Amino acid sequence: MRPALEVADIFRRHGPAYRRTHDGHLGRGERRVMAAIALCRTAALGGHVETCDDCALSRVAYNSCRNRHCPKCQGATRDRWLTDRQADLLPVPYFHVVFTVPAEIAAIAYQNKRQLYAILFEAAAETLKTIAADPRHLGGELGFLAILHTWGQTLTHHPHLHCLVPGGVLAADGGRWIACRRRRFFLPVRVLSRLFRRLFLERLQAAQTAGGLRFFGALEPLGDGNALARALRPLRKKRWVVYAKPPFGSPERVLAYLGRYTHRVAIANSRLVSADDTGVTFRWRDYRHGNAPRSMTLAPHEFIRRFLLHCLPDGFHRIRHYGFLANGIRRARLAVIRRLLADAPPQRRRAEGSQSGHQRDRFDPSVCPCCGGILRITARLPRARAWPDTS
Repeated sequence: MRPALEVADIFRRHGPAYRRTHDGHLGRGERRVMAAIALCRTAALGGHVETCDDCALSRVAYNSCRNRHCPKCQGATRDRWLTDRQADLLPVPYFHVVFTVPAEIAAIAYQNKRQLYAILFEAAAETLKTIAADPRHLGGELGFLAILHTWGQTLTHHPHLHCLVPGGVLAADGGRWIACRRRRFFLPVRVLSRLFRRLFLERLQAAQTAGGLRFFGALEPLGDGNALARALRPLRKKRWVVYAKPPFGSPERVLAYLGRYTHRVAIANSRLVSADDTGVTFRWRDYRHGNAPRSMTLAPHEFIRRFLLHCLPDGFHRIRHYGFLANGIRRARLAVIRRLLADAPPQRRRAEGSQSGHQRDRFDPSVCPCCGGILRITARLPRARAWPDTS
């Protein structure tokens, strides 16, 4: 069922004026995102006519834009991805570990998204693998997946990684599974935080030395290597936020939880309350005050600006797998671990039949909403030769 208000409605209503006002500062990627979301499931993208075999109901269905930033296009993609991940689950506790960078780093990251987001992945991954491999902690090969989010609840730029980590490691010789020593404790977060901070800042300084960073506006003085080093000095003493939540109760709960993070966009249509010429109102949760529900109203152009803060560079992968869950070795490593755990591989189930929390009764486009008959495509609608003005 279509929400009463969508991000697409705001882009269609205020997007042309926003593009004219910010013409010199709007990149090609942001323009493509705005155009895709505004045109999603409209006649501009073409579609087809469906007719019911039994009651002769006829309706038009327009095509989706499939842009990864579009709030309407992530549900089916997420469900397919989660169904594939069912085969990767192990019968062990899973932990949720979050790596966050300070606001000073977030400002640099906004002007250097591809480089800084990559450094965030690299530093977090090396931190987890290094501490897990230390015999004083676990002493083996860790496996995990990491998901990049760049937003806070109010759409501000807040880069951080959500990592889902099985509670144990594969011994270096591949001969045993080493479980976490405490059921409700993964790895010491203070140790993780300090190593993450050092690795991140080392990589950031190296990127600057190699000439891989660019700075504009108020940050332009940081283009000088010595200036950047001075600016980073206080951050070497600042506590970087890393935390780990208690483990989940079952593999099914892991998937249910994971479904809330994998294919999110900056804001879901369901959070929008109202929009007019003066403001866009949306719901958010205040984590600093007990997760209290709040509402916020932004001027339409400010809402669009904040949404576009979270456009990712072309081709950038926001979900990555590491250690024994890395794509090239995952199947073989999981087979070894299951043998060590004396556990049979889980049965692969279709998303429609799963009882996991992330699965719900979903709309079936092939079933007639009037009589339950079968809808068949009886005509194709071509894409518009000339799209509405999105330049």
